[in-house]
Amino acid sequence: MVKTKDRPRTRISNWKSYWIRHWALYAMLILPIAFFFIFSYMPMVNILIAFKRNNIIAPIMEVPWVGLDNFRWAFENVQFFQAVRNTLMFSALDLIVGFPAPIILALLLNEVKFKKFKKVTQTISYMPFFLSWVIVGGLSIRLLGPSGSVNNILMNWFGLEAPFPFITSGYHWVGTNVLFAVWRGLGWNTIIYLAAITGVNTELYEAADMDGATRLRKMWHVTLPGIRPVIVILFILTIGQIMGADMARYLAMENLLVRDFSLVLPIFVFRWGIQGMQYHRAAAVGLMASIINLAFLFGANMLARKLGGRGLF
Repeated sequence: MVKTKDRPRTRISNWKSYWIRHWALYAMLILPIAFFFIFSYMPMVNILIAFKRNNIIAPIMEVPWVGLDNFRWAFENVQFFQAVRNTLMFSALDLIVGFPAPIILALLLNEVKFKKFKKVTQTISYMPFFLSWVIVGGLSIRLLGPSGSVNNILMNWFGLEAPFPFITSGYHWVGTNVLFAVWRGLGWNTIIYLAAITGVNTELYEAADMDGATRLRKMWHVTLPGIRPVIVILFILTIGQIMGADMARYLAMENLLVRDFSLVLPIFVFRWGIQGMQYHRAAAVGLMASIINLAFLFGANMLARKLGGRGLF
């Protein structure tokens, strides 16, 4: 009986000793928690404007409610469906083309035996990540425009009669945009997978060598399963941004001839919310996109756990 009575006291004393030892670590969390609370959670009250009239002068609680009228306006707007179509199209292309590209590059670099060549290749591949989209947009015009370097070569050397519409035709511009996005982010994302590959047990490679496995077999049966948790986590995060887009990417590379394809949801929200000062309608569209992204995030995480992965949470 004495032992059972002493158990709560023992737990309390353990908690006291724990807090005495680690109170400084928890005290350091006060500032970041306060930062996120003040700048990330408190402004969420203003999301109520999606259900109210457009009034940026009166306090948000005093603005009259309009219910779902702002959402009905979005579904009656032709440009909204155009923006949704383009956003889903680019997200799908980025997922199909852009997601496996850094994995493939990381696998290839991991097989390179010359360390200097590997370092130089890795450095060159991730340097474009530090270029802003404004610079990338200028490069696309100089290289692939009607009077750009590539078209000059195609017409002067290969006898092409007219400039190829890399950036002046809708679907050609879509392919050009996706390839530039892959080129810009390829090397940076490769770093993540190369770091994951370093954590693969080297004894597995030795066992594969003893079994006579080729390099391709070792990639498929040792390296890829070893970095599968990282691939799953990044895949879930990518799926969670399926209705989002980097607005600078499309604004920097668009032109008047491809406006129908460059209109994505962030640009739609920017033009109606900031330029058109229709904050209530832009907030409604942004809220819908955020909810859809959250649903995709939870769905992808649930699917990963059902398929035997660890998932994100």
